[in-house]
Amino acid sequence: MTDYPATALIAEDEPLLATALQAELARAWPALRVLACVGDGASAVAKALKLLPEVLFFDIRMPGLGGLEAAAELADAWPQERPFPALVFVTAYDQYALEAFEAQAMDYLLKPVQPARLLKTVSKVQLALMARAQAATNSGTDASAIMEQTLHQLRQLLSATGQPPAPGTAPLRALQVSVGNSILMVPLSEVAYFETADKYVRVLTAGHEYLIRTPLKDLLPQLDTQSFWQIHRSTVVQASLIESVNRDESGRLSLSLRGRPEKLAVSRLYSQKFRAL
Repeated sequence: MTDYPATALIAEDEPLLATALQAELARAWPALRVLACVGDGASAVAKALKLLPEVLFFDIRMPGLGGLEAAAELADAWPQERPFPALVFVTAYDQYALEAFEAQAMDYLLKPVQPARLLKTVSKVQLALMARAQAATNSGTDASAIMEQTLHQLRQLLSATGQPPAPGTAPLRALQVSVGNSILMVPLSEVAYFETADKYVRVLTAGHEYLIRTPLKDLLPQLDTQSFWQIHRSTVVQASLIESVNRDESGRLSLSLRGRPEKLAVSRLYSQKFRAL
């Protein structure tokens, strides 16, 4: 099936590895047309939205957005009428993480990419693309079904490959925040939401805003998941403070919190919490 035509985007921050992957793909899948090769997650999202490839080869570790986070952001912005691309992650992860990929049926390539393993991946992706096309023709399977499956897989992968809390660690009850020359203890019960802001995380209460240097991905495992819900790659809210959830004309969700004036966007990746809408 090496003559099955398709388009692809490669996101890999190491130029030599990117060139090698492109060369191996040319041999393993001559009919595949690589539309672009980029070196970071943000560029991968922008290029994919512009070019709408059918296959994505995303390196897991890239500057800024990693491959998983880039895929999640792309899924949030992907046109609803288009099937989401087949995803292949390029990784140097250990066996624990690879088991997570296998459990979610998401394909991966280990660095350095081996020709024999790439051939298996190519065959798997081609079969997936053919099955999608046939299902759409025979039963009218729409792009939303493919997207929902992809979102479920990405949610599970992001959870499985995140930093787990240390055994026996109790959920965080208060935050230490610096204000001038003082350190304040802010009870988590007072926090309305957390939001990523460049190299900091904003901590918003009903009447105050603080900045902490702990990345959101490191903070998440310390939070009680029953109390704090992630609603976006960059936003975690206190569930008990959710006042309303609204859907706009395009189907996008946003929510309001008691004690805060702003509306917060809910990404597709986490919208399953509000499926009743």
